[in-house]
Amino acid sequence: MKRRVFGQWAASLWLLMGMLGMSAASAADEAPDALVRRLSTDVLAAIKADAAIQAGDSTKIVKLVDTQVMPHVNFARMTASAVGPGWRQATAEQKQRLQDEFKILLVHSYAGALGQVGDQSITVKPLRAAADDSDVLVRTEIRGHGDPIQLDYRLEKTPGQGAGWKIYNFNVMGVWLVQNYLSQFSQEINAKGVDGLIAKLSALNKSNAKKG
Repeated sequence: MKRRVFGQWAASLWLLMGMLGMSAASAADEAPDALVRRLSTDVLAAIKADAAIQAGDSTKIVKLVDTQVMPHVNFARMTASAVGPGWRQATAEQKQRLQDEFKILLVHSYAGALGQVGDQSITVKPLRAAADDSDVLVRTEIRGHGDPIQLDYRLEKTPGQGAGWKIYNFNVMGVWLVQNYLSQFSQEINAKGVDGLIAKLSALNKSNAKKG
């Protein structure tokens, strides 16, 4: 598989993380590397067992993302970072629209890659972090046919209700998701404003939906 396909497949794993769910207590107590290890293993097994997901059923994937993935992801932070300085200009309604459209864009972009999951396995590398760190990097490696795929996660420790580790960025073979979209989104905002970016994302999503 080419690098682009590697990125799509690995990002699909992120989109489906947490599909088997976990209690609030366990989410708060689980170490970040243990969380990534458990969820990655569960996701691989679930993908292999579900023909509809492998076929890229975007409706089913969106449902999984809404009900199971979002509790483990700080998607507001992820979207804000991808949008860049324009996020501060956006109204509350615009911020919600940006999150909604960005999520759909990711789902449609990576849905088709799910069918490529085969005999891959995940190895989580030793965590290099202090006990009191609230922001960590969890490094993993996907092994199967061909060269290993580097897939790293950035997680933050969130306090209070819903406490636990949440993903806010990930790196596929040296390319960070947020930074990959930042220049594209900033260019659109500079040219047409926040509403212009929302319209662009909406048009892309409608086009992708027709193709699906």
